[in-house]
Amino acid sequence: MKTTLRDKKHLFFDLDHTLWDFDRNAEETLHELFISYNFSALGFSSASIFIETYTRNNHRLWREYHSGNIDKSELRNARFAHTFNDLGVEPTLFPPSFEEDYIRICASKPHLFPHALETLAYLQKRYKLHLISNGFKESSETKIFNTGIHKFFSHIVISETIGVHKPDPAIFQHALAGARASKEESIMIGDSLEADIRGALSFGMDAIFFNPKRIEVPSDIESQIFELKALMDIF
Repeated sequence: MKTTLRDKKHLFFDLDHTLWDFDRNAEETLHELFISYNFSALGFSSASIFIETYTRNNHRLWREYHSGNIDKSELRNARFAHTFNDLGVEPTLFPPSFEEDYIRICASKPHLFPHALETLAYLQKRYKLHLISNGFKESSETKIFNTGIHKFFSHIVISETIGVHKPDPAIFQHALAGARASKEESIMIGDSLEADIRGALSFGMDAIFFNPKRIEVPSDIESQIFELKALMDIF
């Protein structure tokens, strides 16, 4: 496997949950906003329970978004409404400015997964690196530039900009065309089995599953890593 992967010339990375630590940044932001908006007065028992419930809803709704079942506005409207409902708080009490503050503050958070910068720096000397994100344009660009990872990538594709998102083969084709790369010399690295891994594999492109939570992997997934620094041993 190592010899085959080392023959690659183009490495395509996902952003959220792969390089940018979405859950850590979101949790930090929600803790701050829970206090500043005095959500305890609305009837929430603790910030931790609120964040845990929100995270579960947000992950589920992002899967729906990846599948094309909901759009951007539905995702953003539903994740907090469902959280309020689940915790027995009337959704009409949700302050609209909370969502706006959450998007702005969370995107500005700097936390990457461990070893992200050193791994990207190592790989950049040997390969062309590219980014394919299913995120929204403004927040994705903020994350990419605030963390400084933009300097590692030759080509950046954000799904909202081109109107199609992973796992649709069109976004992989668009990314390869922009990178002037072929399927055979390219590989996708990401955390989503459906969007990143099966999306790339169905397109005919190799993929490595980033699995920091060490979930059980289906039999059709052949390559996985638990830490980003493992890529320095593979490539």
